[in-house]
Amino acid sequence: MRLACAGAPHLTYCTNIHAGETWSEVKQSLETHLLAIWSRAAGGEAGALRGGGDGSGGGGSGAEGLGPSARRRCGVGLRLSARAAAELAEPAELDAFRDFLERNGLYVFTLNGFPYGRFHGAPVKERVYLPDWLDEERLAYSDLLATLLAELLPADEGLMGSVSTVPGAFRPRVRTPGDAAAMARRLVEHAAHLVEIRRRTGKHIALALEPEPCCFLETTPEAIGFFTDHVFAPERARELSALAGMSLPDAEEALRSHLGLCFDACHMAVEFEDAPASLAALRAAGIGVHKVQLSAGLRARVAEREPATMARLRAYAADVVYLHQVVERRGGPGGGELVRYLDLPEALAALDGGTAAPPGAEPEEWRVHFHVPIFREIEGALATTQPELAALLSHLRDSPATQHLEVETYTWDVLPDDQRRGGLVEAVARELRWVEERMVGNGSVGVGEGRGLGEGRGLGANRGVGGGREVGGGREIGASSAGQADSEIGASSGHRAESRAGAGR
Repeated sequence: MRLACAGAPHLTYCTNIHAGETWSEVKQSLETHLLAIWSRAAGGEAGALRGGGDGSGGGGSGAEGLGPSARRRCGVGLRLSARAAAELAEPAELDAFRDFLERNGLYVFTLNGFPYGRFHGAPVKERVYLPDWLDEERLAYSDLLATLLAELLPADEGLMGSVSTVPGAFRPRVRTPGDAAAMARRLVEHAAHLVEIRRRTGKHIALALEPEPCCFLETTPEAIGFFTDHVFAPERARELSALAGMSLPDAEEALRSHLGLCFDACHMAVEFEDAPASLAALRAAGIGVHKVQLSAGLRARVAEREPATMARLRAYAADVVYLHQVVERRGGPGGGELVRYLDLPEALAALDGGTAAPPGAEPEEWRVHFHVPIFREIEGALATTQPELAALLSHLRDSPATQHLEVETYTWDVLPDDQRRGGLVEAVARELRWVEERMVGNGSVGVGEGRGLGEGRGLGANRGVGGGREVGGGREIGASSAGQADSEIGASSGHRAESRAGAGR
């Protein structure tokens, strides 16, 4: 759906919260959960869908869709594995899915193309980044996702599509400057595919690399450096010019229009970055932010080693499925240094072992890459990075930076039991309402003439916002100084050291 605020961004949640690696499994999760979540977010009664309002899946598939009082086009942030994407590409499946979207007032505007393979129910850890942009299979997968999105994206004027992807590679995989250049060349090949799609369909699709702790692209300055030195380098524009048969100026513009970033709020908060300053730096560097993922991580004061705090951290460390990188801020002049740990159990072991730190530079605060429901500021004996997310939303409300906002709390199945009370459907619906309240107070607009879910509560009132504009896709995105903005990104953390413990750098 579109929010009634500056830029009229599209809001959704990412379906990577639902298990499903085949297209049949994905389709079932959409019928069971997606319709129920949007109905609940829009103020519908619990259990109103045949699929079960509590998200349990009981009482039928829910394929008959939303009732007459909930007829509004609501956004879908679709996650597809490589297998599911290949199965959806079959013409009969694609036609059936388009019919499902139309019947239920849904539209797909963004895809999550980060995890290539299995993402739930078994250890994933650093394998989630494979294949990466050093591998031809990542290029083929991303090309297929873009082709599918072009088939699903509505032809509304000004509506672009986005596909989020891995941050180049897991950091230890990138060993030489030649590796960075190789990734940039594959990104150019993908850009040529996106140019061809736009020529053929008129639809603008952008790839969005998602910086993440302990990866090749981890921080905003690193992302700016990679795009400036490699992706937007003159030789890359010449390559695109030759591949796509376009002029050099058009190729330069196409690189900036089709390749950019996915800005994940949890990841940036874990890095102790100031999100508005980071966005300003990206704007000044001419790097488009094609999607903002709305997420929150954990924060803990570890200086005192409070028993309740440590016990709660150990509860989260019990997860064996995902990586939960830790960035530790230590004391010291100017705010101390930042030290990285690849995973939460490793950070706990270092703390328990009393790893030596210089006098006055003991561990003070941890930020943990563990996505938690964004409506919670306090999580047991821990806190969350919700205040940083709220500040980001306040900034986006006044200074639009993207068309696409996507709530992403994929860790539902591995959260401590007490954090899953109330059920998945209610939790995700509450997250969507929490975002809307901070962006617009209430009310939103549907996509397309006469499609508003307009009567109702929560995400319901159609306030008639116009078409909006594309933000951040091209060269006209910045007047501020990149150098000045870069110096402000880490303002919340003081001196930024490059010390890394166990991150493989």
